[in-house]
Amino acid sequence: MRKSFDVLLLFILVIARIRIDTLADMVLPQRHEDVRRLVGAWWPRGSLNLLTDWLSDPVTLLLISTTFGLTVSYFIIDHLSDLLGENRTYWLKLGLIYAMIILLVFGKSGLLIGLRHLAGPATYTHDGGVIQTEATIQYFLAGQNPYIENYLNTPMAAWGIEYHTALYHYPYLPWTFIFSTPFYLLSQTTLGWFDQRLVYLLLFALTLLLAPALAVTRQDKLLVVMLLGLNPIMASDIIFGQNDSFILFWVVLGLWQLQKTHGRLATAAYAIACASKPTAWFLFPFWSLYLLRNEWGDNFIPPKSRWSLLGQTLLKRIWPLPVVMVLIVGPWFIWSPDAMIDDVWRWSAGTTAQPYQIRGWGLSNFVLAWQLVPSRLALWPFWATEIILATPVLLLTLWQQTRHNNLSQMLYGYVTLLFTFFYASRFFNENYVGYLTAFLILAMVSYDNELQDLTNRLPNDRFR
Repeated sequence: MRKSFDVLLLFILVIARIRIDTLADMVLPQRHEDVRRLVGAWWPRGSLNLLTDWLSDPVTLLLISTTFGLTVSYFIIDHLSDLLGENRTYWLKLGLIYAMIILLVFGKSGLLIGLRHLAGPATYTHDGGVIQTEATIQYFLAGQNPYIENYLNTPMAAWGIEYHTALYHYPYLPWTFIFSTPFYLLSQTTLGWFDQRLVYLLLFALTLLLAPALAVTRQDKLLVVMLLGLNPIMASDIIFGQNDSFILFWVVLGLWQLQKTHGRLATAAYAIACASKPTAWFLFPFWSLYLLRNEWGDNFIPPKSRWSLLGQTLLKRIWPLPVVMVLIVGPWFIWSPDAMIDDVWRWSAGTTAQPYQIRGWGLSNFVLAWQLVPSRLALWPFWATEIILATPVLLLTLWQQTRHNNLSQMLYGYVTLLFTFFYASRFFNENYVGYLTAFLILAMVSYDNELQDLTNRLPNDRFR
């Protein structure tokens, strides 16, 4: 009897993706009325009435039903793989996975974009990744500094949550709005409106097209697409417009270039990720060590006689990173260094006048549970827990990479370090788990140069 792991995993991911979406729909009380307003001009009223369900809206219900139909097809193709042949089975499965992602992620995102356009800019979306980023684009086009301005007179103010201190800070780096500006202008010219998720969806689509190239076996190629595309948390973040997928694309682009041995182009792509969000910075020590994989050797600390050579070699290969950072981040930092530091660093560290709250799924909950602070906005030395926990993890993961210096270990070290840092920080938001999961997936399937000869000799039907 055929027992294919990819079938089991896909089934679980589809169930998780659909269940999360339907639960999220339940906190959108106006969705039924808004969906009727959105599609009522062309959708038969009788059909809408019959499809009305407390769990979800008619559009989402049809997206779900179609996805389950495709999942049934996936099962059948797996059973027929001996008749279809290995190559045809693989491409049919991959096509079905992409179709499911289009329905559950791109289709649902399109629905919320349409609902937002109908109901107002502060609805059906995320505050920072969409509403605030759109405001920074407008500030940018008006010649204003997004790090100096506040967001009290933007749609952000209507996106009300408790402790909404982001109204005074833009915590992302300049590439987020610089790159998005041409798309904003094009969309305004052609559609008359813009939604930042259009950019995120485009880059996510490119990520899913590049990702299979990072895997070796056909099974891993199927797994990486389904795990990235149907990532239970990151997919929700894309649907509502958080920007982790934006960073993911630039790093994946860099990894793709690294596989082609285009070291400087790869580093330029990674540098763009660093110019977008500080979460990419934590990859730097592992990226640098990987660039020196042929010169470093097996010792954790190379002999002192080789330090000069290692430094010169690293500089030749890493130079696009400081150049890109200076070109993209430098002008804004020079314009107002205090404003940029306040928004990007002090806000998240809790040392500014309107800090980010203590929250999330990490160690910070014990600080609240034991009443070590008078309020969620109070200052507490999380820098100490970050250093105490993250420093030995950094040393451990770098030591492991010196022993096995490949893409897989590089990404695994990055995930481990960033996970530890997030856990020890002032806040550990749920979207961070989706981001970590994406890179853990890439670490598990990415090219391992130590195993190249072995994997090339593996039977082609390993994906079955």
